[in-house]
Amino acid sequence: MLYFKAFLFAGLVCLICQVVLDNTKLTPGHITSSVTVIGAILSFLGIYDKIVSMCGAGATVLIANFGHMLYSAGLAGYEEAGILGLFSNLLCSSGIAIVSVVVFSFVFTLLFKAKD
Repeated sequence: MLYFKAFLFAGLVCLICQVVLDNTKLTPGHITSSVTVIGAILSFLGIYDKIVSMCGAGATVLIANFGHMLYSAGLAGYEEAGILGLFSNLLCSSGIAIVSVVVFSFVFTLLFKAKD
C-alpha cells in the first residue's frame, strides 16, 4: 500500500507541475523553484513530515523535499547555535543533495551531447 501511496503522491505532484507548465508561460526553472519553496512552506506548517510518513519515498525524491530539507536543517541549526547555526547547518545537512546534483550533472554532460 505504501508503494501505491508513493506513486499517487509523486504522480499527482508531477501532474500538477506539467499542467502548470503546459498552460502558463512559466519556465521549468520557475516551476522547480516554486515547488522547492512550497516544500519549505509545507515543512514550516508541519505538513510535509506527515506527507513523508504517509507516502514514504514518493515524497522524499521530489524537489519539494529539498525545500523541506533546507527548512529543517536551518531550524535545527538555529535551535542549536542561534543565527550563525542557521547558516552553518543549512549547508551541512543539505550538502549531499547539492553535491549529488553537481556531480551527476557533470557526469551526464560528459556522457551525452545536448540537442541543438
